[in-house]
Amino acid sequence: MKVWSLIAKSLEDAGCCAMITMTEVLGSAPREAGTRMVIRPDGGFHGTIGGGTLEWRAQADAQKLMRNKKALLNFSQHALGPELGQCCGGAVKLLIEVFTKEQLSDVKELAVMEETGPFSTRGCFNADRVVRKITEESQQKLSFDRNGDILESFGEKKRQVYLYGAGHIGRALMLNMAALPFDLVWIDSRHNALPSITPGNVEKIYTPTPVETLTTAPDGAFIVIMTHSHALDLDLVNAALSAERFAYVGVIGSDTKKARFKSRLKSFGMVKQNINKLVCPIGIDGIKSKHPAAIAASVTAELLIRDEKIAQQGTVLDSNDRIDLVRDKKALKFVQ
Repeated sequence: MKVWSLIAKSLEDAGCCAMITMTEVLGSAPREAGTRMVIRPDGGFHGTIGGGTLEWRAQADAQKLMRNKKALLNFSQHALGPELGQCCGGAVKLLIEVFTKEQLSDVKELAVMEETGPFSTRGCFNADRVVRKITEESQQKLSFDRNGDILESFGEKKRQVYLYGAGHIGRALMLNMAALPFDLVWIDSRHNALPSITPGNVEKIYTPTPVETLTTAPDGAFIVIMTHSHALDLDLVNAALSAERFAYVGVIGSDTKKARFKSRLKSFGMVKQNINKLVCPIGIDGIKSKHPAAIAASVTAELLIRDEKIAQQGTVLDSNDRIDLVRDKKALKFVQ
C-alpha cells in the first residue's frame, strides 16, 4: 500500500485524513509492527491492521480525532483478549496521526519517494506531528532508537513474475496477482490472446519470440511457464534454467512432462544441478481440482510461500524441496 500517495490525495480532496500505525506487538496479534491504515474523514479507508474489534475501535477513534481537522498525535495500547475480547491474546500499541492540508508539501515529497521504491525515514515527535526525514539508513519496517526517534520503511520492492501463456489458467493466475506483492509481466506469442484490460500491476507483452524476453527479467524473478505449445515451454525452460539467475522456474504439466523435459535438458548438456531447479508440476500439494481457478490458486500459494521463504532466509529452492500444507499454528510451512 502506497500510504503517502493515499494521504496526499485525501488532503487534496478532503483537507485532512488519519494514518493508524501499529507500532509494537507483544505476543500474538493479527498483524505485525509497521502495519498501517489510512482513514478518510468520510469513513473510507485503505489497508488493515487485522480486522476485528481492534480495527473497528481504531477507525472510530481516528474519525473522532479528525473532527477538528487539526494535526495531532494519539498513542494507545490495547490488550486484545481482556480489553477487546479477541482470541489472539497479545497486546498492541497504536499511533494515530491526523494530517492536515498544511502538511501537503511534506507528504508529497514522501509520496514521490514512495513511487521510486522502498525508502527509509527517521522521525522525531513534535507536539502534534511526526517530522520525518528521508535517510539512507537501512531499516526494518518499524523500530525505535534509544533517543525515541521512530525509524520506518515505506514502499515495496515487489517480486517480479514473468508469466508465459494467456490461456484459462494464465488468466486466472493473472487475476490472483492483482492484490498480491508481485509485479506481473505477462507474455504471449498469439495475437489477441492478452485481454485489453488488466490490473495496474500487470505489464502485457505480445511477441512472436517470447524466449527473448527472459533477457529483460531481473535477477531473482519467478518464471512461470504455461504456454499453448510444449515445444515453446521447453525452449523457455531451457533458457531460464541456463541463465542461472532466477529464483523460481516452473512449468505447468504432469510428472511425465517433467521426466521428458529433464531428459531433453540433459541431452542439451545442462548440468544436473540446474535441471533439478525445474519445478513441475507446479502448485502446492493437496489441491486435486483441475479447474483453472483452483490450479491458479494452488500456483499462487506456491509462489507466495517461496517468496516469503526466500525473503526470510535468502534461499533458492529446487525441485527436491516439496511444498505441503502443514497445519502448525495455522501457518503454511516448508517441509523437506
